[in-house]
Amino acid sequence: MKTPFIYFVAIVIVVLSANFTACTSKKSENTNTEEVEAQKKIQLIRNDAEKKVDVIIEGELFTSYIYPSSIKKPVLYPLKTSKGTKITRGFPMEPRPGERVDHPHQVGFWLNYGDVNGIDFWGNSDSIKVEKRDHYGTIIHREITKIEDGDDQAILSVKMDWKNAAGETLLEESTTFVFKADGNERSIDRLTTLTAKDKKISFKDTKEGMLAIRVARALEHPSEKPQIFTDASGKPTKVATLDNEGVNGWYYNSEGDEGGDCWGKRAKWVNLTSTIGDEDISLVIMDHPSNVGYPTYWHARTYGLFSANPLGQKDFSEGKEILNFELAPNNSTTWKHRILIVSGSKLNKEILDKKFNEFSSE
Repeated sequence: MKTPFIYFVAIVIVVLSANFTACTSKKSENTNTEEVEAQKKIQLIRNDAEKKVDVIIEGELFTSYIYPSSIKKPVLYPLKTSKGTKITRGFPMEPRPGERVDHPHQVGFWLNYGDVNGIDFWGNSDSIKVEKRDHYGTIIHREITKIEDGDDQAILSVKMDWKNAAGETLLEESTTFVFKADGNERSIDRLTTLTAKDKKISFKDTKEGMLAIRVARALEHPSEKPQIFTDASGKPTKVATLDNEGVNGWYYNSEGDEGGDCWGKRAKWVNLTSTIGDEDISLVIMDHPSNVGYPTYWHARTYGLFSANPLGQKDFSEGKEILNFELAPNNSTTWKHRILIVSGSKLNKEILDKKFNEFSSE
């Protein structure tokens, strides 16, 4: 009589084991599904060892927040279109054949200034001779305070210190980057608050500033002047006659100025257009009505420096205007800008005025 009972127990064990396996398998499937569903369209990948945060949009690198000591300030580098085309110069980080090798301090997308209590933060780089470094300042990444993935947007907030050569902090910086993607359009909002420490801070008027991008060769304006470029091995080479093949950048601004005439003019926005291969590109910087010096002057050079500078009014107006902006001890000011990178279109004034009005109302 024991045999039927043993068979009964065995059957129960088999049934329970099957149910447990099925439940475990189902739970694993659900977990994997949840992980897939949890991946956001825009991801921020932190890598403290390499001193960077990668911004990934739909699985592809858009840009990285990097803070190596060699470039004397944190920057976003590189910047790419939705098709993956790099629109920032590679030098000095990743020299490419045919690039200009001037101004090694102009890297990626950054914000700094050339005269802060007499200290030059703008022009600092590893190329500065040791005996001259006392006159230059460095912006040091301190910490990441927020990192948030998202489908509509991703947010990266960081803190930095503006230090002189003696290591004294003149300004504390709190910056938030908001990254967005919509079809072939990428955008970056940069909100930067600068706070004076225990001393008054003077931003003496100079053209050397402030929110800037150094663009790739194809976004420069064609030029006939002799320059120094990198050869195929990355070494600087003097070139008497420039090869302008594929070089077709062109500025135009909100006030109707074009090309080199955009330099030293006030405007609400400037659009730098180009065609790389078969890809039309618009790279736009927008000022904001809340910023000091609005509408900003533009330090937009045809050789590839694309910069908004609201503080260099004396230089740009040939002495007709003087700002010499100051911050009292422990006081702050906030700068707000939007960068648009659009693939497949050279945006016209009507579209950009509409986009600017949307941004200015935020």
